[in-house]
Amino acid sequence: MKVKDIVGAVEEFAPAAVQEGWDNSGLIIGSPEACIDGVLVAFDCTPETVDEAVREGCGMIVTHHPLIFKGLKKIIPGDPVCDAVIKAVKAGIAVYAAHTSADKVPGGVSFAMAEKLGLKDAEILSQDPSGTGLGVVGDLPEPLPAKEFIALLKKAFGCAVVKCSAPVAGLIGRVALCGGSGAEFIPLAQSRGAQAYVSADISYHNFFTPEGFMVADIGHFESEVEITGILFSKLKKNFPNFAVRISTVMHNPVYYF
Repeated sequence: MKVKDIVGAVEEFAPAAVQEGWDNSGLIIGSPEACIDGVLVAFDCTPETVDEAVREGCGMIVTHHPLIFKGLKKIIPGDPVCDAVIKAVKAGIAVYAAHTSADKVPGGVSFAMAEKLGLKDAEILSQDPSGTGLGVVGDLPEPLPAKEFIALLKKAFGCAVVKCSAPVAGLIGRVALCGGSGAEFIPLAQSRGAQAYVSADISYHNFFTPEGFMVADIGHFESEVEITGILFSKLKKNFPNFAVRISTVMHNPVYYF
């Protein structure tokens, strides 16, 4: 198997061409022509992820978050990103990321969120001319009081806590979602008729919401981690007899006490 075969299978689902302009999805380390004996699917590419790939004989790592995101001016041991880059290059391991490319496609990150909540008639929240886009909006099977909706969020996404604005007084029936940092879509969620908007990395001032609308921050990792299973399934479907593994060292870097 070659790296380019794995890239082709991932991009059949989440084409790198649809990624946001600021993103760095795609092949980050390695040659498309390199031969590999296995693939490790992970959420982030950390030094521990690379160590696991080496132990398992995987010549390629496929992640959601790009290992190199904003660029590196220095590669010096001691920094987690630099350490992962050094280890991957030394071991000859290719690294690929499906970031906003997997956020924007039907069946990607936000649609996985919608499925966890059982949303009906889910559609893209912010759609590009290409037909892809960020976020989804849809309807709960049955409208819920805010307290029950928050409990649903905690159960569905395995959240220790949920950061919320003031809970709405009425029922929540229509919900908008966006995996990862989605505060920019709060006004759009309101305009699409949602009573609640669920995302992550929401800042203080965004929690001042109008009557009848609330926001909930479930955490970045919690909102997106489902994509690892989706990428794994896509690769296993395309290559059923090839060694494709899900990382066992994935963890949320945010701790709650």
